[in-house]
Amino acid sequence: MSGQNTVTPSADGIAATIRAAKSRGLPPVHLWNPDYCGELDIRIARDGTWFYLGTPIGRPELVKLFASILKKEEGRYYLVTPVEKVGIVVEDAPFVAVDFEVSGLGRDQILRFETQVGDYTDVGPDHPLRVVRDAETGEPSPYVLVRAELEALIDRKSFYRLVELGVHHDGWFGVWSSGKFFGVIPSADLEGL
Repeated sequence: MSGQNTVTPSADGIAATIRAAKSRGLPPVHLWNPDYCGELDIRIARDGTWFYLGTPIGRPELVKLFASILKKEEGRYYLVTPVEKVGIVVEDAPFVAVDFEVSGLGRDQILRFETQVGDYTDVGPDHPLRVVRDAETGEPSPYVLVRAELEALIDRKSFYRLVELGVHHDGWFGVWSSGKFFGVIPSADLEGL
């Protein structure tokens, strides 16, 4: 990243991260507001692969650790510890939803997605599903909110399965989860497909 400081995480920051990771649940990154320390050469590709210095991070445990301290502020992504905050690059969404399971039927059905780092999210009012269509091609990009402004891009196979569960409601084709309807595409647009 030209023109920006690149940093190496400090020993204190790494130690604080490990302590937080060993505690129950996700670290309370929403409570941490340390000083910005610069940019770290970490990139999350659209397919969910994490890269450090241009090389894929091959240790899933390390990716999960970093994912647990990921935070989004004002449209930017950061890795945050109690003592430092470093910027990283996210190409699309920081997570990829790689699978889901369904419980219940109709309006009572619940869709539970799993991300590539092992997070689980029940789609509903607090964790909405949204679909963005490319302006030129019309190709859909479906997302589910995982936590605190952090979304997962739903992978293609899961999206195809999701569409199989779709129904028409109030002029939209979409799915129900946790008592809420999530529109995927206007019903009228399906007539041309």
